[in-house]
Amino acid sequence: MRTSPYSLWARLRELLAERGLIISTTVLVYLFPDGPHSETGVAVSDGGRVYEFGLGYDRTKAAGERNAVIEHWRDITGQWQAHAFSAEIADTFIWRPPARRTHLVLAPGMSQAG
Repeated sequence: MRTSPYSLWARLRELLAERGLIISTTVLVYLFPDGPHSETGVAVSDGGRVYEFGLGYDRTKAAGERNAVIEHWRDITGQWQAHAFSAEIADTFIWRPPARRTHLVLAPGMSQAG
């Protein structure tokens, strides 16, 4: 999702960024078809917020995904453990990119081995 030129991913990146998510550190847990004109997804932000959303677009039209819209957006951070895909969401917390990187500077006279 982060770098794919596929138009659905490009549009999803735009929509998630509009919601304030940083694409380079957001993890898309899943996105799957949920009817003829919608998909359901879950994303985890770099801050650990969990969002469930519906993505609507007309799959029967050529390039219909370019007009996709988020139809519903719900913060499920407090209740994702009861979600049908709770195991996949939990795995995301293990594999998501770190929100911050720490660069430690060695004090004078200290070696790398410590």
